[in-house]
Amino acid sequence: MDTVIPLAGLQPIYSVADVERACEDSTAKRNEGLKGWYERMRELGGTRYIVKPSSHKAVDDLYDASPNFSAVIDDLRKFLALAVSGNEAVQFTPMLLLGEPGLGKTYFAKRLAQALGTGFQFVPMSSLTAGWVLTGASAQWQNARPGKVAQTLIDGDYANPVVVLDEVDKAGGDHRYDPMGALYTLLERDTASHFKDEFIDVDMDASHILWVATANDESAIPEPILNRMNVYAIERPDADGSRRIALAVYREILDQHAWPFPQEPDESVVDKLASIPPRDMKKLLLDAFGTARLAGRDHLLPDDIDTRKLCGRRARVGF
Repeated sequence: MDTVIPLAGLQPIYSVADVERACEDSTAKRNEGLKGWYERMRELGGTRYIVKPSSHKAVDDLYDASPNFSAVIDDLRKFLALAVSGNEAVQFTPMLLLGEPGLGKTYFAKRLAQALGTGFQFVPMSSLTAGWVLTGASAQWQNARPGKVAQTLIDGDYANPVVVLDEVDKAGGDHRYDPMGALYTLLERDTASHFKDEFIDVDMDASHILWVATANDESAIPEPILNRMNVYAIERPDADGSRRIALAVYREILDQHAWPFPQEPDESVVDKLASIPPRDMKKLLLDAFGTARLAGRDHLLPDDIDTRKLCGRRARVGF
């Protein structure tokens, strides 16, 4: 496939003038942490890169890396085609990837960010006990700080990063501080364009964020949240899909290093890799590459892949 190079424009995220005015507020003068964030915002400026696709083919490699996500990729290509035709930034309806653990939902989201050439932020929703983790807590509270959204936009390089809300069905905590409550605003472009973190207290444009949520059980997700998303049921890959995933993980590792291994492993190696839960493939492959080099080889053998290191867990095909 031809190389697809993403284009980048510039997008205002917040007004430095608003930050200057906020600095003069009495709360900012009393709060060293808040003062430090305002100073950082002034230094970084209020503009970030915004990625524009040069072709709808930007995500085509994901068909091999995540073959069980083909329905998702088909829809992404439509959104990219529209963006290209209008010379616009990448935008797609927030998506919910629904399925059992280990199907590669987070891996897919990381590869999507790489394919689009934008940033990536991972938010484990199962560990969130209050909405302020996403949207910040008032600077009047002790030890308050910005939420994940503001941190991502301020410290990141991009106005439209991929943000993964992992295991959104497991978000918990006191109903008065529902961590899901923030999503009612953030998943709607109109309201997200005037997002205000409780700590930063300056209008920010969060409308370009590319939201990907993962879940095992949609019944635990409020209907208004589901209505804001495209929901995709992700299945386990079939035998051919497992082999394609194994090859994609193998090549991905080699692309990150200058190791003397062939781009095409032996078929027997692929067969063994395809029988392993793909979430464990990278770990076992790294170990296998080391085993081969210690043995003086520049190719893998099936025995280099030590499945005993799965710690007795039952091997199951699927990320």
